[in-house]
Amino acid sequence: MSADTFRTIESSSEGLYKEKGSKFLSWVIPVKNEDEIKSILAELKKEHFSARHCCYAWSLGAEGLRVRMNDDGEPSGTAGRPIFGQIQSNRLTNVLIVVVRYFGGTLLGVGGLIQAYKQAAADAIAHAQIVERSVTYLIRVTFGYECMNALMKLVKEEELEMAETYFDLTSNVSLMVHSAKKQFVEEKLMKIEGLSILTIELI
Repeated sequence: MSADTFRTIESSSEGLYKEKGSKFLSWVIPVKNEDEIKSILAELKKEHFSARHCCYAWSLGAEGLRVRMNDDGEPSGTAGRPIFGQIQSNRLTNVLIVVVRYFGGTLLGVGGLIQAYKQAAADAIAHAQIVERSVTYLIRVTFGYECMNALMKLVKEEELEMAETYFDLTSNVSLMVHSAKKQFVEEKLMKIEGLSILTIELI
C-alpha cells in the first residue's frame, strides 16, 4: 500500500460475540467525516436505547491520523481501545466500529471485557470486504471566460471528472483528481494565465 492509497471497507457489516449471558452486537461502517459519524451513533443509540453500553472507535484520513475511542461507561480502556486495536491491526481508515452491549447479569472483569469488545469488533471486520482505494483530491478552479478553452482542453485530454460547475463572467469548476495525477494536473492548471486553484484532500 502506497501513500497514494488507503484501506477501508466496501460496505457496512455486522458481527456478534456472546459471553456469560452478555451479547455484544457490532457494526463496522465506512465513513467520510465526523458529522456522518455523529449521525450514525445517534441512530444506533436510539435503536438500541435499552442496551447497557454503546462503545465505539473510529479513524479518518488517508494515514488514519484522526481517531477517537469511547468506552461509554465501561471501565477505562476496556472497550474503545480494543475496538480501535482492530482498526489498527487491519490497517483500516475511514471506518467507524460500534459495539453495543446487552448486559447478561454476570460481570466479565477487565480482561473479559477487553476480549469481548476485541472479538466483537473482529467479527464485524471478518464479515466486511476490505478494499484499497486511491486518495482523491478536489481541485477548485476559478477562472474568467478567456481561460475557458484552455481549461476544457485539459479536462478532455486528461479525462478529468468535473464534480461541480458554475459558468458566468467569473466561473468555477471543481475537478476530482486521484493522488497520482494531482501534481501533474496542478502544474498544468497553473500554466493557464488568469486562473486560480484551491486543492482539498477528500480521501
